[in-house]
Amino acid sequence: MMNLPNKLTILRVIMIPFFLVFMYVDTGWAKWVALGIFIAAAITDTLDGQIARRCNLVTNFGKFMDPLADKLLVCSALIALVDMARIPAWVVIIIIAREFIISGFRLIAAEKGTVIAAGIWGKIKTVVQMVMVCFLIANLPGNGIHITEQILIYASLALTIISLIDYLISNRGVLAD
Repeated sequence: MMNLPNKLTILRVIMIPFFLVFMYVDTGWAKWVALGIFIAAAITDTLDGQIARRCNLVTNFGKFMDPLADKLLVCSALIALVDMARIPAWVVIIIIAREFIISGFRLIAAEKGTVIAAGIWGKIKTVVQMVMVCFLIANLPGNGIHITEQILIYASLALTIISLIDYLISNRGVLAD
């Protein structure tokens, strides 16, 4: 039987197509619906992990699916935002490349019977990316907002690189034969 954290993870995956539909509906209110769906999905990302750890409901399915659902949500949003010219494609390519590298590392570790937990830099990166995506979806007017968006984009980029380097250094033994 599927436990609550795993149901929340599945719900997050199910929310992604709805989020994307509203990202592309060309009315003033649709972006707010998309933003609401994105925030709700981001909240499930926080809740499923907390509930799983607190209630001892951690499963192999959750260990695999939770980070995948997170990557699908954030990458889907970033790709849509590139299409809407809200974020440079090269930034998104670096962010997605990091996710592929980490996923590959996790596969190698899993093959060796090791599960690699997310580090603090990865968690901070995820939070900053989600806040950045929210700002970019909202697309509010004003110079201060534009500057904030730019700071969030480059902070996300820096944290992407820092978290990748930290991850590779912390888990370098995974590649040893």
